[in-house]
Amino acid sequence: MAARQKSVSSSLTGTLVASCLLLTALWAQGGTAVPITSHCRLDKSNFHQPYINNRTFTLAHEASLADNNTEVRLIGKKLFQGVNMTERCYLLKQVLNFTLEEVLYPQSNRFQPYMQEVVSFLARLSKKLSQCRTEPDNQNIQRNVQKLKDTVKKLGESGKIKVIGELDLLFMALKKECTPPGQS
Repeated sequence: MAARQKSVSSSLTGTLVASCLLLTALWAQGGTAVPITSHCRLDKSNFHQPYINNRTFTLAHEASLADNNTEVRLIGKKLFQGVNMTERCYLLKQVLNFTLEEVLYPQSNRFQPYMQEVVSFLARLSKKLSQCRTEPDNQNIQRNVQKLKDTVKKLGESGKIKVIGELDLLFMALKKECTPPGQS
């Protein structure tokens, strides 16, 4: 009986040591070997604020009236092409950060009074997604985000207007892809 207990004890110790070594190795690599998707979530309550919802949709509508390019869609099926369902929120995080940094902050004096409130709201969502990570080698996500950026750059000023005009689509995509199903 004592030999059996010693064998079980050795087995558990070996498992514990192996687990610690694995965790230490991952920690030393910065954890990049494992996708971290648990932080790629937002509470649905972020999207149940009638005032900011109204402001976001009104801003998008006003910008879309100034958008004369009806051929191009930035936020749609093509954006998610080749991207796993579990990584869509990370992709949207990248789009959100681009939208804030390259479009909304530089255009913050336009479309008043809605712009300031919507930018603040989206910046809060971006901050909540700041720990959202995925596999560093996900080329589909990087390629799709780069296509969006290239399209906006190619369109110039009208591309920036288009981004603002599609804030409602970005809002709905974030709600759909970044909130857990069934959450109230």
